[in-house]
Amino acid sequence: MRRFAHERYLPHAMKKTALVAVMAALAVPSLPAQVALTRADYVDRVQAIWTGQIIAVLVAMPFEHKTASVVPIDRLPMLWAGKPATFAPVDDDWYYEMCAVRAFEKHGIGLTVGQLGQQWLENRCGSWGSSEQARLNLEKGITAPDCGHPRYNKLWFTLGPQFSSDLYGALAPGQPNVAGRLAREFGHINGYAEGTDGAVFTAVTISLGFTIQDPQAVIRQAVRILHPSSPYRQSIELVIALADAGKFFEEIVTAIEDRWHVEYPATNNAVANGGIVAAGLWFGRGDFWTTLNLIARAADFTDADCNGANAASVIGAMHGMKALPAALVAQLNDRIVGKGMGTVKEFTPPVDESISGLARRTAAIGEKILLAERATLEGDTLRLPGSAVVTQPAERFVLGDLARTWNPDWTLERAGFGGAGGGMAGIRGITHLQGDILATYPRDEVRACLLRRTVKPGAGSRLTFEAGSEPGRAWELSVYADNKLLLKDVVSASAAGREWRTLDLDLKEFAGREVTLRLYQRVFVPNRIAGNALWRNLQLK
Repeated sequence: MRRFAHERYLPHAMKKTALVAVMAALAVPSLPAQVALTRADYVDRVQAIWTGQIIAVLVAMPFEHKTASVVPIDRLPMLWAGKPATFAPVDDDWYYEMCAVRAFEKHGIGLTVGQLGQQWLENRCGSWGSSEQARLNLEKGITAPDCGHPRYNKLWFTLGPQFSSDLYGALAPGQPNVAGRLAREFGHINGYAEGTDGAVFTAVTISLGFTIQDPQAVIRQAVRILHPSSPYRQSIELVIALADAGKFFEEIVTAIEDRWHVEYPATNNAVANGGIVAAGLWFGRGDFWTTLNLIARAADFTDADCNGANAASVIGAMHGMKALPAALVAQLNDRIVGKGMGTVKEFTPPVDESISGLARRTAAIGEKILLAERATLEGDTLRLPGSAVVTQPAERFVLGDLARTWNPDWTLERAGFGGAGGGMAGIRGITHLQGDILATYPRDEVRACLLRRTVKPGAGSRLTFEAGSEPGRAWELSVYADNKLLLKDVVSASAAGREWRTLDLDLKEFAGREVTLRLYQRVFVPNRIAGNALWRNLQLK
């Protein structure tokens, strides 16, 4: 197999960003002025969206956060808990969407994200990742959309919103801007910025799949919904640029992982996984097994099952149930059954529903949304007005912004996303806020993470703060006033729990003159496992 020398090509590609954008714009296909969709065809495609993502998860799950596949996969039959599945088990890829359907049925198409949050509480949504963080926040009284915001949700940049957004594309066939609006609003329940960018892109690809049967054309259109400043858009545009340059699938996903997975180490990060979904669709050309096999072999340690599910939903929207493997469809017996999942041991109520019934309920809600968006109904045919993709406003958040909430007198520099709690276990750190505690981990382990402030101390001024460490972890603390080292020590904790140290540093020798204070976190600690630095009560007295 030919391999890609991405070390040579990628910088060259990035230098030509402006040219690539122009070329991509010229290549974007036009959308039809009007689309006709019969009710029966609509229900069939919606059922394929639900069913396709279920099959894709069960087929690709062996590669979730693990090494990639190197042989073709065409598992017959599908397995669940080591035995052939006789129904679709409940999984987060579709459970949160099922609960969103319940919320729409309860509150109508004017549903708010706050009402969706109440539905999450009622049905016990939120088993892993950013969704678990959202549930824990909701249970503390932090309502939606705050429960998904970086201020409260440390995994906001992961793909919880992305794998929860297939529904919003299904509710707005051929209406990409409506799908994108729904995905942005309701994606805020379990994510933000990169996380909800993934939700928007996924929903828009599914929406466009109802009117465009070429996955490459769908991707060229869908990426335009995201603001050019979005890392997620940049990931998709890199896929397009490299594909247009004649690069192979393996070359492209290697470039995506090398560029974005280093920035976002969590194996369930939205940005790199989104690029893999786009590449799988691009080269899969609408065929279910080709697309799933590409995604399963895309890269080591990715969120393969969620990626497969999003891609399968697009194929379902394009071609309906006939695009899915009939033997696997039959194996599910048209049922979704489950009592709990992950950290949630009991759903309220337990799930036992038909997939076809869920599809009909979804289409009924979608029809109401379409009629409110200028679609018309002639007999049993929905006529949908053409809708060009309109770029949404930027939704950006950088980790340094956490300091503005935690302590606006200080700047946070070179913090890293890390990924502890996101996807694969054992990742060493993640920058986030937890109440009055700022947890940091360096983006660059050599250059370190840094808190900085410029002050003019008084005669009796002191710098005081508490520095802590996670259980069983350690980090090196250095404190400078201008170029003078005031303190250098290791902050560590036993396996029993977090441990804190109170620091009190005299600044009298700097009284009356401006001085730059720098607090560094480094993670090269001999014979210790590196981890987050914990900071609280940072004050100049």
